[in-house]
Amino acid sequence: MDELIRLIEAGADAIQIGDPRFGMRLSGHFPVEELGQAVKAAHERGARVYVVCNNIMDNAILPQLPDYLKQVQEAGADAIVFGDPAVLIAMKQAGVSLPLHWNAEMTSTNYVTANYWGTKGAVRVVLARELNMDQVLEFKNNAKLEVQVQVHGMTNIYHSKRALVSNYFVHQGQDPTDANLSQDRKLFLIEEERQDERFPVYEDRNGTHIMSSDDVCMVENMQELLEAGIDSFKIEGLLKPIEYTETVVRCYRATIDAYMADPEGFEFDEEQWLEPIRALQHPERELSFGFFYKEQVY
Repeated sequence: MDELIRLIEAGADAIQIGDPRFGMRLSGHFPVEELGQAVKAAHERGARVYVVCNNIMDNAILPQLPDYLKQVQEAGADAIVFGDPAVLIAMKQAGVSLPLHWNAEMTSTNYVTANYWGTKGAVRVVLARELNMDQVLEFKNNAKLEVQVQVHGMTNIYHSKRALVSNYFVHQGQDPTDANLSQDRKLFLIEEERQDERFPVYEDRNGTHIMSSDDVCMVENMQELLEAGIDSFKIEGLLKPIEYTETVVRCYRATIDAYMADPEGFEFDEEQWLEPIRALQHPERELSFGFFYKEQVY
């Protein structure tokens, strides 16, 4: 709760939270009993709360889903982030009516599919991180719903519902319970050919997650996305200390506000809006433009 308030006061106008039973790769756990408190704190500060239900749902969790979604609505959440159609079915079963943000991770790559989900109630699409700038702009020009892009932080590059790292420890004759495989453990994968790149890897109840070796940082290129009318910008705080994410939010907020105040006269202030991020950036994690300026070859 303390971090939620700090990020809003730093300039975030929306926060994504959730329960790891239903949401994947959450920076923290908000049990359903605390959702109402979180929503109240956010609304008092003029911010919104989106509850993440983007897990790969299996049969065992489905009976719990309708009641959870009903509690989310009763807590006053502003939207549900989903990827699995099972969420839509459960909402109908529970009589829940909330705005929907479609987030299918790596498969939300074309506007036709996004527009299809728009006909099913989605009001926003979360774009795949592998799209370059030309593809993002084409998507925005043809989408009939709001478009969100990630502009900062690490990205997921692999996920399996299986406990791959624990299985590896067992294969090596070790007890995986002796090795904390959570986000706090700071485990990495390193390729033999690229020893200088470290890919964070962790396990939780949802399986194995492998993350990118660098952090996307688009703060100095926000003007291009703002001119295109992109509706929402996501800052990923996963595996980051709150002080870092708080600084990042403050820098992006200042950049966006400066542009909106004077689009024609806008000039990026590197010293004020990029250097504070660089000062806190982990020395083994490069800041990059991700896929935004990469030519896509199929």
